[in-house]
Amino acid sequence: MATSTFGGPAVVHEGPWQRRPPAVRRFRVGPRPALVAIWGGATGVLGLWWADTPAVVGPAGWLTGAGRITGLLAGYACAVLLALMARIPALDRGVGSDRLARWHAAGGRYTVGLAVTHVLLITWGYALTTHSGVVDQTTTLVLTYPDMLKATAGFLLLIVTGVVSARAARRRLSYETWHYLHFATYLAVFLAFGHQLADGADFVGDNAAQLAWYALYGGVAAVLVWFRFVVPVRRGVRHRLRVAHIRPEAPGVVSVYVTGERLEELAPEAGQFFRWRFLHRGMWWTANPYSLSAPARPPYLRITVKAAGTHSAALTRLTPGTRVWAEGPYGGFTAARRTAPKVLLIAGGAGITPLRALFETLPGQVTLMYRARRPEDFALRGELDAIATGRGTHVVYCVDEPSAHGFPVVPLTAPGLLRLVPDLAAHDVYVCGPPGMREAALGALRAAGVPRGRVHHESFAF
Repeated sequence: MATSTFGGPAVVHEGPWQRRPPAVRRFRVGPRPALVAIWGGATGVLGLWWADTPAVVGPAGWLTGAGRITGLLAGYACAVLLALMARIPALDRGVGSDRLARWHAAGGRYTVGLAVTHVLLITWGYALTTHSGVVDQTTTLVLTYPDMLKATAGFLLLIVTGVVSARAARRRLSYETWHYLHFATYLAVFLAFGHQLADGADFVGDNAAQLAWYALYGGVAAVLVWFRFVVPVRRGVRHRLRVAHIRPEAPGVVSVYVTGERLEELAPEAGQFFRWRFLHRGMWWTANPYSLSAPARPPYLRITVKAAGTHSAALTRLTPGTRVWAEGPYGGFTAARRTAPKVLLIAGGAGITPLRALFETLPGQVTLMYRARRPEDFALRGELDAIATGRGTHVVYCVDEPSAHGFPVVPLTAPGLLRLVPDLAAHDVYVCGPPGMREAALGALRAAGVPRGRVHHESFAF
């Protein structure tokens, strides 16, 4: 076992080539079972309409029926959206945080579309049934039907949240602003819930359907409150995390060592991340995701961060003793995704952090390719070289101008990667880095014939 100290707490390199740690068995729900459950629930919702609709007659009946279907699906989709972002550990580990976020974003667009369609079709269908104008019918629905005023407020909030979540709008917002505005979704769903049972033809007088809907929303509310609020507060009180040391690693890059009590209970896996909230002036109100840059070894957890924004730049000003709240561990970017005995890790810039932890802990034959703009931008290089020596492997360092620095030329193309790893298709590949580099790597891996199921990547972009 080799121990190296770089101006801070000792970093111990003890990998599976020396003593493989016991496997941690944790329940995971993979993408396929999760999608089967989601679509199965949607089928059940459609069955509720089918069982309660003996016949559909005339334009008014068709419009109203379509409005009922889209309303049921919109109500179901709201519950699914909240469940996807509840940070349920089994789902987070099995599906992955980034994929859940993509599902949530896509589902949000469908939900808003279903809600708008429901409002338009129901209003139009009722107007035809009562032989009234659409404006008059809208006024009647909003002002006279039970819980419709609250539902209208919820609908408008949902539209606003959808607009804020659009890609063009997100680019103009900071992560923190977008994150807190997104909480309006909870209020929108709460306001709209009552009218579903009070006015929905599929629920009025059907106790079993009402009970099922209460169970769906009650279950989602329970996991939301538990995993997003109760668990983080309980862990914050129990583990009493605080900053132990700050160490510069490269220009604009620092490692933050965090210590606390009973850290072994957190049991994070290499490749996972926490959402860190530093109780320091100007930082306490936001929690940002940062991966562990070394395997967790109590009494320390370590993150390595590049100054790329206000929050990350402020980490350099932290002082030892600063209190920390950490939510997690999260993410499925772990050894559990590995399916082959050989692994290639492709890191770009700050993307080295989770891959550095995996480089130390993944069993089998592991090759690391690390890309940066300049040689001085390589963070944690001393540690990486020490791990490579211990494993009997090597790290391939690449910079944007290799001819000026003597580094090898390994373009992110299929031929370039195949020259580095001739049997690339037999490898699992983990990719982490800036969006442009990540997309180039994924395209090159597809062209090189690496099966989709063996390419693993996780992004923390919102």
